[in-house]
Order: sequence, then structure tokens, then C-alpha cells
Amino acid sequence: MGQMAGRFARVEPRRRVRNLVQGLLSDLPRKNCWSIAEWAGEASPDGMQHLLGRAKWDADRVRDDVREYVLEHLRDVDAVLVVDETGDVKKGTHTVGVQRQYTGTAGRIENAQVAVYPVYAGRRGHAAVDRELYIPRSWTCDPDRCRAAGLDEDTVFATKPELAARVIGRFLDADYRVGWVSGDEVYGGNPKLRSALEARGTGYVLAVACSAQVATGAGKFRVDALAAKVPKQAWQKLSAGAGTKGHRFYDWAVIDLAEPRPGSHQLLIRRNRTTGELACYRCFSPAPVPLAMLAHAFLAVVRADEHTCRPSPDGLIPLTCNEIQRLFTMLVVRPVQDVAHRLAWCTWRRRHQARAQASHYRKQAASQA
Repeated sequence: MGQMAGRFARVEPRRRVRNLVQGLLSDLPRKNCWSIAEWAGEASPDGMQHLLGRAKWDADRVRDDVREYVLEHLRDVDAVLVVDETGDVKKGTHTVGVQRQYTGTAGRIENAQVAVYPVYAGRRGHAAVDRELYIPRSWTCDPDRCRAAGLDEDTVFATKPELAARVIGRFLDADYRVGWVSGDEVYGGNPKLRSALEARGTGYVLAVACSAQVATGAGKFRVDALAAKVPKQAWQKLSAGAGTKGHRFYDWAVIDLAEPRPGSHQLLIRRNRTTGELACYRCFSPAPVPLAMLAHAFLAVVRADEHTCRPSPDGLIPLTCNEIQRLFTMLVVRPVQDVAHRLAWCTWRRRHQARAQASHYRKQAASQA
């Protein structure tokens, strides 16, 4: 909070934003201006609503502070930037950008507000470093509605890939570098985003639909048709990372693509070893290489520091972001008298999870023997 205090000219918003962030870190089942204001001991939600809607402070400068905070603590030469959207389910029609649209948060079409986020992800953790609100055409075609919600009258429609290009550009323009950008089919299927990344010399691994067509030295093919042509010996069994139940093994194959533009262009195919389900990715690197937001940023940094400075004792899993949030809420934001009881529960949970994890790894090793 001290790192961004200068963005608030008055002491009242500085104190209130601290309460807001602590409320976001709390164990409240639903977090909005009303519930956080009540949790923080305020008489009404008016102050929180004023902070977010009318108080004078520079949200973009705070965004820059969060980005700097994340990079200071989580910097990794092998980090990647992951772009994705997330949605908040809303009621009514007055929240900026709200309409009936698909949101992964609910897993279906809902009345929701959607934003695009780039997440900086490395060995030490991951956290969001920017945001762009998605404003649907139903809003940009209605200047009166935009004006009533506080948007500029000249607000123009931008697709999610265009918003992704915007946040990635801001990250790179701030002299931060990543070797790769990753995203799902919404972004991988957009040629303009791919071209923008190539122009900047930034590598990418972006998902594409199995029905997408790509050019090879033998002609154009659907990617699922190419996958069917990959010989058995060309597939490699590799882990996509360790999960709670052991390593997540898949079969992988890489096919060189014929592209007129400079750089190395490839199609990466991942196949589920049980179901055969395919996931396909368009890849680019400038040269041939082997393919091998504030509250959450706080948790990610604390987790990284804990893992570096205080390794876990035998029999306990490392502290997770969820466990850190629980401890922070109970011991710092809302201290309790029985600290020993809270710490004992933390140890019990971590020991229980460590035993479960070890059991899963033993079962996996036995099945592969």
C-alpha cells in the first residue's frame, strides 16, 4: 500500500483503499461495495462507492505500480505473459459493459461484465499486471448509455484480441520483456494479434481450433487432419507440469509450417493420453528454438518470498496462495486471540495435503512401473 500511496492526494481515500484491498483479501463469501464497507466497519457503502466512482485518483498509475510490484518480486528470465478474459456476473443493465455474453466464470452465457487481463507467470508465481474492460457493440452504438455510465462519448468498439494487443503493447513499451505470450483460441485465431507479436519479435504459443487451416510444405490442411498424419514415433510423452495428483502427462508433436514471414512458425499438438482429445497451438519465435491485480499480486509475492526464504518442513506442502490468504485474514486483518489454534489448523491442512499428494505420486509411479 505504501508503494501506491502517492497516487491518492487525500488521506481519506488512502485509508479507504487499504480497507478495500483488505476486504478483497478477506473470507467474505461475496465481495462488493456493500459487503466490504460493512466488513470494514463503515456506516454505509457511500464511501467505497465514492472511492471507485467519483474520487480523484489515477487508476492507470496504480496499475503501473501493481505491475512494477509484481515484476520486482516475481521477475523470471523464463516468464511468459498469458492473456485471458474473465467475467463478473451482474444484475441489471447499468454496470459498464454489461450484457448477456459467455463468461468462463459461470461456464455459460450470463448477464456479465468481461475484461481482458495479461498475467505474468514464472517459476516464482503469477499475477495480473494490467486490465482492459471489454465494451460490447451494444454499448458503443449507444452514446447516451456510455455517457450515463461515465464512458467517453467517442468510445469505440474493440475486440478481445485488440484489447490483448493493447495490454501486451503497454507491457513491452514499459521495457519489460518476456520470451513468450500465450492465450486460448480467442487470441490464437486472430491473425492481427499474431502479426503484431511477430512485428515486435515476441514469441507466442496461441491455441487454435482443431478446424483451423495451416500451410505446410505439402499444402494447406486442417490441424486435426495433420494430427492424424503424425507417425507414432513422432509423438513425445511430456509433462505439462505437476498437479495435485502427480505429473500431467500428454503426447506432444510439432510440425513446421510454411509461412512467408520471417521467424520460425510451427504447429504444436497436444494429445490426451486417455481420451485422445487434441489441443492445437500456433507457435512463433524470432529464431528456431526447441519448444519445451493487486490483492492477488500481494498473495503471489508473499508466496514466492516464503518459498525462497523459508522452505517447508518435511511432511508439509509449501504454503499456497489460498493458505496465505486464510492466515492473513485471521492473523493480520482480523487478529484472533487464539493464534495457536489457527496456526495448528494451517499445519494440519498442509500435512494432510502433503500426504494426499505423496499418495497420488506413489500411485502414479506404481502404474507406470
